[in-house]
Amino acid sequence: MVKKNQILDLEITGMTHDGMGVGRHEGFAVFVQRAIEGEIVRAEIIKVQKNYAIARIAELVKSSPQRSEPFCPVYKRCGGCSLQHMTYEKTLEFKRQVVKDNLERIGGLEDIYVNETIGMDNPRNYRNKAQYPVGMGREGTVAGFFARRSHQIVETPVCDIQHPLSDKVKDIVLDYIKTFNVSVYDETTEKGLIRHIVTKIGFNTGEVMVIIVATKPDLPKKDELLNRLRKDIPGLSSVVLNVNAKPGNVILGTRNITLFGKDTIEDRLGGLTFEISPLSFYQVNPVQTEILYNRAIEFAEIDKTHTVYDLYCGIGTIALFAASKARMVIGVEEVPEAVEAARKNAARNGINNAEFHCGKAEDVVPELYSQGAKADVVIVDPPRKGCDEVLLRTLVDMAPNRIVYVSCNPSTLARDLKYLSG
Repeated sequence: MVKKNQILDLEITGMTHDGMGVGRHEGFAVFVQRAIEGEIVRAEIIKVQKNYAIARIAELVKSSPQRSEPFCPVYKRCGGCSLQHMTYEKTLEFKRQVVKDNLERIGGLEDIYVNETIGMDNPRNYRNKAQYPVGMGREGTVAGFFARRSHQIVETPVCDIQHPLSDKVKDIVLDYIKTFNVSVYDETTEKGLIRHIVTKIGFNTGEVMVIIVATKPDLPKKDELLNRLRKDIPGLSSVVLNVNAKPGNVILGTRNITLFGKDTIEDRLGGLTFEISPLSFYQVNPVQTEILYNRAIEFAEIDKTHTVYDLYCGIGTIALFAASKARMVIGVEEVPEAVEAARKNAARNGINNAEFHCGKAEDVVPELYSQGAKADVVIVDPPRKGCDEVLLRTLVDMAPNRIVYVSCNPSTLARDLKYLSG
């Protein structure tokens, strides 16, 4: 029987999907935070459930050669990253294994070969978007990232996976809040003004958008904030007040008020120019995004006779990558602002063989299919929850030549592939 605070000597024989080491005590599973397969640890039990326990490393008895010193000073507390205790090469290997395990365990697929993970030359400062929650800490107002599995904010002076300008924006806004005693949102009381600081950066254009998420459509002393941002943020092109008064975890509301500059910013990707709005989705790693999209187009094997569907198309990035190779591209996206941006992006890039429909993919695609429309190639890039079963059923009936599935969640990818291959 495993008990809380018990110390156990464990050999780590596997890894969970979120990077914890797996050991066993008399057959009982123990998940050890920041332990790596092959290590021997003395672990302290911190939580016991019916079928497993969670532990932390009290002593590292035998260290893995793949262990690395985290580059982030608050890594152990911050919930933003989970693999910095591994070498970068090990994280690539780990991610490949996670995909393989999910395809086999959830998808029921056998003899699956998963290609090696394509890594970066420099996996630092690559994110073009940051979202900093703002709240009250023990010593006053703080901004940073949530601690793992909680909404306690870990103050983060510098985050080395973000673009340096994002941290600079966060510091300027935080200083404005403190200087002018601007209230910050409290999730418990549902009172206070500023909730989040969000940045979007065009890596290839240098344009910067700052979004202040607040519960009301006005900021006190906003000119003071704008002057500070304009003075110290090179490339500042847009400052937007996003109004979100609803309780809950959704960061952005639906109302945007432009306080400075343009309503949108631009970035270039793969020789194309894209308009990015406060609410539109744009991949956060521009270096890897171009590699990803080119690989997706390669797998799609598109030719000039093909009609291509790009489902969950966002601002039209994959659709417009595919347009030069296809007869026709049809994008489907449920966010009206993103659909409007996709149409503008097509026009901006002189692309005339792409059209975009606003609505949920599980509504639009069955309707198109009922009218006799069919795709030769379908590319899906859904959110973490994966594809709706109605959409999957329609794709099975439609029977396109190829389906290319771009996923940010291996478990829902595996679930959907099980349906498609069943």
